[in-house]
Amino acid sequence: MSLSLGVQVRTLARRSIARTLRQPVLVVPSLVLPLFLLAVLSSGADQTTKVQGFPTKSYTTFLLGAMLVQGAASAMTTAGHSLGTDIESGFLSRLALTPISGVALIAAQLAGVAVIGVAQSTLYVLVALAAGASIKAGVAGAFVLIAIALLMVLAFGAIGLFAAVRFGSADQVQALFPLALGLLFLSSMFMPRNLISADWFRTIATYNPMSYLVEAPRSLLITGWNGEALALGGGLSAAAVVLGLVGAVRSLNRWIVRT
Repeated sequence: MSLSLGVQVRTLARRSIARTLRQPVLVVPSLVLPLFLLAVLSSGADQTTKVQGFPTKSYTTFLLGAMLVQGAASAMTTAGHSLGTDIESGFLSRLALTPISGVALIAAQLAGVAVIGVAQSTLYVLVALAAGASIKAGVAGAFVLIAIALLMVLAFGAIGLFAAVRFGSADQVQALFPLALGLLFLSSMFMPRNLISADWFRTIATYNPMSYLVEAPRSLLITGWNGEALALGGGLSAAAVVLGLVGAVRSLNRWIVRT
C-alpha cells in the first residue's frame, strides 16, 4: 500500500530537519557570519547615514535587510549539500525502488533549512534591535519580516536543490555561496540605489535581483509598508522556489532513469 504524498513529505521532512541539526559545520557559519559583518560594518558607518537623502539615521537598521538575505543564501549550500550527499551515497537510487514520489523527496529537503532559517532570522532581528535598530512597520511588520526571510530561505534552498541534482555532487554546490555573496555585495546592500554615485555600480545594482531581495525586508524596517518593494522581493523569491523545485524534480527524474 503506497503512502499518501502528505505522509511521504512529513516523513522525509523529519529526516531533513534531524540531519540538518546534526551538521553544525554547515549551520553555525550561516548564523555567525552575518552577525559578524553586521557588527563590523555598523561600527564604522556613522558618516554614511549623514549622506543627504539617506533614509535612516541607523546604519544597523539599514544593513539588517541585507544580513537577512545573506543568512538566507546559506540555505543553498545546506540544502544542496544534503541532497548531493544522498546522490553520492546512492540513497536516491535506493529510493527509486520504492513508491516515494520525487516531489515529496525534493520538497521535504527544504524542511531542515526552513527551521534553521526561522531561527537565524529571528536571532538577527533580536540582535539588531538590541543594537539600536528599529522596525518602522511595527510588531506586525516584524512577523512579516520573518515571513519574507523564510520565503527567501526557501528560494535559495530550492536553487541549491536544483544545483545538487544537476551536479550530482555535494562539493560542487559549495561554490554557489561565494557567487551569491558576490552578487549581494554588488547590490544595494551598502547604499540605496538612488544614492550610488558610480553609474556602472548603480546599473549593476538595478539589474541585480539581490537588490530587490534586500529592499523587501528593508522597506519594513525603514519606510513601513511598501507594497511595491514587498511584491518585488516576495515575487522573485516565490518564483525561485517554484522554478527551483520544478527544475530539481525534473532533473531528479532524469537522473533516476539514468541510474
